[in-house]
Amino acid sequence: MAQVELDGTVPAGGPSFSEAARAAVAALLAPVDAELARRYPGDSGSRQPVHTVYVPADAFGADTVRDWGRQALEAFDTHAATPEQLARALGVPADGLLADVHARVRAKLEREPVEDLRVDFEDGYGPRPDAEEDEAAVRAARLVAAAVAADSAPPYIGIRIKCMEAAVRDRGIRTLELFLATLLAEGGLPDGLVLTLPKVTYAEQVTALVRLLEDFEQRAGLPAGRLGFEIQIETTQAILGPDGRATVARMIDAAEGRATGLHYGTFDYSAACGVSAAYQSMDHPVADHAKAVMQVAAAGTGVRLSDGSTNVVPTGSTEQVHAAWRLHHGLVRRSLARAYYQGWDMHPAHLPTRYAAVYAFYREGLEAASVRLAAYVAKSGGDVMDEPATARALSGYLLRGLDCGAVDPSEVTRLTGLDRAALDALAGR
Repeated sequence: MAQVELDGTVPAGGPSFSEAARAAVAALLAPVDAELARRYPGDSGSRQPVHTVYVPADAFGADTVRDWGRQALEAFDTHAATPEQLARALGVPADGLLADVHARVRAKLEREPVEDLRVDFEDGYGPRPDAEEDEAAVRAARLVAAAVAADSAPPYIGIRIKCMEAAVRDRGIRTLELFLATLLAEGGLPDGLVLTLPKVTYAEQVTALVRLLEDFEQRAGLPAGRLGFEIQIETTQAILGPDGRATVARMIDAAEGRATGLHYGTFDYSAACGVSAAYQSMDHPVADHAKAVMQVAAAGTGVRLSDGSTNVVPTGSTEQVHAAWRLHHGLVRRSLARAYYQGWDMHPAHLPTRYAAVYAFYREGLEAASVRLAAYVAKSGGDVMDEPATARALSGYLLRGLDCGAVDPSEVTRLTGLDRAALDALAGR
C-alpha cells in the first residue's frame, strides 16, 4: 500500500481518487451544501435582548417605558439600596463582584430599563369589540412611531397578535394589518420591530402568517423578507406532533427564514400538560423537556430562544419582595446556564433581579473566559485544550456580555487583546 508523504502528497504512481469520483462527490453533495447553508445560517450577530416585557394594549402609553424604569428604581432603592441589601435579598455573598453588579444595575435602570417591549393584544388584552381593538391597534402604532422618532423607544418593540385559530384568526390579522399600515403612515417600520405569533399548534399556521407578510410587503413596496416574527411555543402540539415528530422544527422550516425567535410560554404549556397551578414554573420537568426540544430544533438556524416568566410578583413588604426576587434571580440564572439568554418579565420590580442575574453571570466569568480565549488565539495551550467550537462559545459569551452592558469593551480588549470585530469572527458571525 502506498504511503502518503508528510507534505500530504501521494507518491507518483500510487493510488489516488479519480477526477470522475471527485466530480461525482461534488455533484452528490451540492444540494446538501445548499440545504445546510439555507437551513443553518448561524447567528446573525445582532444584539439579542435579555428580556421581553409584555404590556396589555390598553395599558400601553407614551410613558410606559419611563414608568417601568421609575417603578423598578423605586423597588431597587427601597429594598436593595446597598450591595449588602441586594446580597441579602438574593442570598449571595456581598463581595466586590456584587458591588460592581449593584452599580451597573442601577445605571441600567436609569439609562435603559426595558430592552424589548411587546404590546399585547392576546391574553393580556383579551376579547374586545372590534371597534375598540381597531382603535387600540392604531393607537399602539402611533405611540411606537412617536417613541422611535423621539429616540425613547426600547431597542426592540412590537406587538403580540391573537393566534391563528379559527375563533380569533380574523381579529388577529386585522390588528396586525392596522398596526403595520399605521406604522408605515407614521414614518416607516422601526429597525427593532418584532411581531409575535402565539399559541401555534400546526406548522401551517406559521405558513399562513408568512403568506400574509409576503402580501403586505408586496402591496407596501417593502423589501421581501423585511417582516419577521417570533413563534410562541406554548402548546403541546408545538413540541410533539401526532406523527411523533418534533413539530417545532417544522415550524422553523415553515417560517421560510422569517422566524426570529422561539418563546416558551410557561403557563399555557404547563397547563396543557396537566400541571397543577401551584407547580407551573420555568423549572418544572415539562418545561425543561419542551425547552430542550426547542433548543435542538433552533440550533444553527439563527432562530433565538427565550424562556418564559414567573408570575410571583415582587411587591409588599421587604421580606415579600426579597423572597420573590430570590426566586426570580434563581430562575434567570438557571436559564442562563442552560443557554436561554432571554426571558419574559411581567412586572417592573422584576427588572432589578433580571439585570442582577444577567450582569453577575457575565462578570463572574469574564476573566476566565478571556484568558481561555486569549490562550486559544495565541495557541499557548494552558491546562485546557480548546477547539474552534469552544472558541466560538467563549467569544459568544463575551459578545453577549458586551451587548447587555455587563462588561465594557475596554475590559474585554485588555484581557483578550481582541476587539469586537475579532470576537465576531471567532464567534462565526
